[in-house]
Formats: sequence, structure tokens, C-alpha cells
Amino acid sequence: MLNIDEIKNGLVIDHIKAGQGIKIFNWLGLDKTPHNVAFVVNANSKRMGRKDIIKIDNTITINFDILGLIDPNITVNVIEEEQITRKIKLKLPDRVENILICKNPRCITSTEKYIPHIFYLENPELRTYRCEYCDEIRSAGDFVHN
Repeated sequence: MLNIDEIKNGLVIDHIKAGQGIKIFNWLGLDKTPHNVAFVVNANSKRMGRKDIIKIDNTITINFDILGLIDPNITVNVIEEEQITRKIKLKLPDRVENILICKNPRCITSTEKYIPHIFYLENPELRTYRCEYCDEIRSAGDFVHN
């Protein structure tokens, strides 16, 4: 059994679909952080079979909308004084702004660069979003990386 030290104050990003943890690790820029980070790949899980886990020994700011786009089944545990003080269950956001970019060349966002790219959840099962302006459909997996 793998043993990773407890964290005093920080975050545990849990229930990440196996293989998806690297996207989150890279998106958060955890390879450049000065904080201790544990990245576990393919951990055993009773519920999921296999999962990835990220432990961050510090509290950092995370855009939960993007995290929900990557994997809506993720749970974020907030740790304070070595205790879980809050569990945040993610979901696909109903609306996203400037996270998905419309690729339709006829969309107003293509010519008017100041207009925000706004998308609404179209189909939760397919994880697709519809552009507010031109009805272009985008996949949740097409989010903008840093």
C-alpha cells in the first residue's frame, strides 16, 4: 500500500478519472509550484476501479468550472489543521465564459474580440455546450488551456 504524508492545510483533488490527472496537474501548473504536491496515478478505488489523486500541501485558488469541465465527478477536499473541513462535489457548469472558445468564423466573437465567449450547457450526457451568439456546439474537452 502506498503511503503519502498527511497535509496540514491544503487541497486533495480526488476521484479523478484514471489518466485525467495529468491534465489537471498541468492546468494548475503544479510542476512549478513551491508547495509539496503528491500526484497519484491509477490508485485503487472501490467506486471507480482506478482513479488519480492530487494532494497539494497549500490552499490554492482553482477555477471549479474548468475543473468540472475536465471531470465533473471530481471531489475537492479542503484540509485545515489536518482535517477535511469541506467537500466540494464538482459538476458540469451550466454556463461558462471565456473557457470555451467559439470556432465559428461567422460568430460575432470572431470579429469583435472584446465580446466574451459565452457557452451554455446543451447536453450533459454528451458534455456539449452551445455558443450564446451563433449556436455553435463545443465539447467540454475543448476548454482553453493556460
